[in-house]
Amino acid sequence: MSELYTTIAHEASAEFEEKRSVFYGHIIPAKTEAEAMAFVKSKQSEFRDATHNVWAYYMKNGVLARYSDDGEPTGTAGLPTLEAIRKSGVQDVCVVVTRYFGGILLGAGGLVRAYSKAASLAIEAAGIVTYEPFAELTLNCTYSDYQRLCVELPKLGAKTDSADFTDRVIMKIAIKEGLVDGVISKVSELTAGRTTVAVTGKRLDK
Repeated sequence: MSELYTTIAHEASAEFEEKRSVFYGHIIPAKTEAEAMAFVKSKQSEFRDATHNVWAYYMKNGVLARYSDDGEPTGTAGLPTLEAIRKSGVQDVCVVVTRYFGGILLGAGGLVRAYSKAASLAIEAAGIVTYEPFAELTLNCTYSDYQRLCVELPKLGAKTDSADFTDRVIMKIAIKEGLVDGVISKVSELTAGRTTVAVTGKRLDK
């Protein structure tokens, strides 16, 4: 686990009007094709009276990527939606763009711009978040050292997840992977070697 991971914060929707056609962009986090297609089907059902329900999903850095023009001219809808996702830098998402035709033809270029815009607005509304690799550490310390560590660990960039109190204190913290060695050395220095530190896991965190 060594790379940044960028996705969206939450499900969202956005809309705009272009020459009387109304476009609705809908987006969800989706890590599997099954999740993505369930979302597509739900929007197709919810907006069954729409002219088009174009969709695209992008997962695992593009290892899984599909799109549908849903009746729009080839290359003018699904692909621009997918490209908007790619350009935003997010992954593990599914976008459905619903269009209600307003009676005025947009032309190929107009359609490309409209579907790209709808997808981009949905992504913006969902909020882009980037997660970094963190190591999870377990510290076994005395009560007096715990008080000192509570003050010093945040200065080192550590996040305290929990603390269990028995005859000693078992702290669980998280730190960016690149800072682990420095934190272990600092903990040893601050507590004169009385605190044991073990790397017990990894996760992605903000």
